[in-house]
Amino acid sequence: MEEPRDFPGRLRHDVPSWVKAGAVFHVRVRVAPEQATPLTDTKLGADLITAVRRYHDLGRWWCRLVVLMPDHLHALVSFPENEAGMASAVRDWKRGTARFQGVRWQSNFFDHRLRSEAEADEAWVYFGENPVVKGLVGRAEDWPWRWSPFDQAH
Repeated sequence: MEEPRDFPGRLRHDVPSWVKAGAVFHVRVRVAPEQATPLTDTKLGADLITAVRRYHDLGRWWCRLVVLMPDHLHALVSFPENEAGMASAVRDWKRGTARFQGVRWQSNFFDHRLRSEAEADEAWVYFGENPVVKGLVGRAEDWPWRWSPFDQAH
């Protein structure tokens, strides 16, 4: 008889070989319960956005949009074909921000491949409206904790 395994076990974040290079993923990363400082703290939020931009500029990922919330972040991200993988890029980014910014992240992360530009557009709107729905700001465009290379102001 087979031994029962712990549920849910480790999530796999390998991009299947049949997924085209440059596919867009919704990635969500949550802080651990013991994380005292919200991601939207003035200094921490600015440092995290700088870290996202740095990975973008280094070519570890191509970030269309990142939105910080107090206890998690959402990102629309593509990963280069020559990259060691999505799991490697996100793991390394989390390790760096844990070390240099002191963020305590939950282990693992959520990812979902977006199958069309329409899905990517829907995710963009969802991310932008998240602070409004949570009552943190009145209008999505007033939320300071977002970054996109498409934004002219950054």
